[in-house]
Amino acid sequence: MSNIITIGHAKFWREYNKSVFFQFSDDDAFHNLDLNTAKKYIDVMVKLCDGKPMPFIIDLRGFRGTFSTEAASFIAKSPILEKLRISQAFIVNSIGTKLLIASYKRLYDPITPYHIFSDLGLAEQYCLETKNEFHGSC
Repeated sequence: MSNIITIGHAKFWREYNKSVFFQFSDDDAFHNLDLNTAKKYIDVMVKLCDGKPMPFIIDLRGFRGTFSTEAASFIAKSPILEKLRISQAFIVNSIGTKLLIASYKRLYDPITPYHIFSDLGLAEQYCLETKNEFHGSC
């Protein structure tokens, strides 16, 4: 695991050359991810990927907030992330977060393959499979 980078209530790291991990822990239901914070997140994602396309594991089990329209669009449509994102595995423990992700993917990012899990092990397996498929098709 590479060094953990923390921005506010978010932690980012890379597991060897397998996946980039994001873990959010803010139980404030009124928290709203804004555009400035989204830009910081993208800078960290780019640094962790080091120019290599990677699957992303996003752990939202400790997150209760939402995101601004600008932040969601910015992250989904980022040209640099479009080149680096192989797939996304979301880990959730609430139906509300699951619905938020489904809406986000439908509205902002219907292209990037994704799956929603309640178990880290299954999310890692999904990312390994999508990474193998990606590199096998190059």
